[in-house]
Amino acid sequence: MSALTNSLKQRLKDREPLVGLWLSLASADAAEALAHAGFDWLCIDMEHAPNDSADVSAQLRAIAAAHLPTEPIVRVPAREGWLVKRVLDAGARTVMFPNIESAEDAAHAIRLTRYPCADTPDGLRGVAGVVRAAAFGARRDYVQTANTQIATIIQIESARALDELDAIAATPGVDCLFVGPADLAASLGHLGDSKHPDVQAAIARVLDAAGKAGIAAGIFALDVASARQYRDAGFAVIALAADVIWLVRASRAALQEMRS
Repeated sequence: MSALTNSLKQRLKDREPLVGLWLSLASADAAEALAHAGFDWLCIDMEHAPNDSADVSAQLRAIAAAHLPTEPIVRVPAREGWLVKRVLDAGARTVMFPNIESAEDAAHAIRLTRYPCADTPDGLRGVAGVVRAAAFGARRDYVQTANTQIATIIQIESARALDELDAIAATPGVDCLFVGPADLAASLGHLGDSKHPDVQAAIARVLDAAGKAGIAAGIFALDVASARQYRDAGFAVIALAADVIWLVRASRAALQEMRS
């Protein structure tokens, strides 16, 4: 067996519209059900959700069980080698890193996803062959081919990151700049107001920097109207809110309708 191709990595290069969803419920059943919904990608969130390594592994299996081209993304909570290694060994091929503030931060994140070899002598990923990513040893060329299939998404969430945008975007190995509107708003002094003109101007700067670097730009949208606006503006990777958000919204709407 050969390493499976990460179709999302190529689609990021093509900068085609890709709609996904945040997975915050730490539920393999929810992940599998939402994979059947037809999203281009689903992001298993380890930063602001109770997903640990076992939860990530279970949800990766659940998404694969749908037998659809939905690609999982895993957002790690920090640039910690041991944690990134676990996520990759579990089978993740696309990793999102939050709160990247410099080209050095971005380069370090990339190194954590790469095995050391001739092309990436400074890679920091440890080698283990009998892991899920390598089909528990059946995919014998996994370690030789994995580096080319890992996609890395870098989150821009602070004023400092805005000052380093062009350098971050130009870092080799960065496949996408992804805006975190809530944290970006807070960093700019507008906590809870991602619609503030200063925040919207910053979001436009991220989109422009990604375009100049020839990479995709992504963003989290709270609703369909915002998602459409971001798509029309040129964002290629759009999170259409989160599993828990739609669960609560639909439940409240149904309850209100029932009681009216």
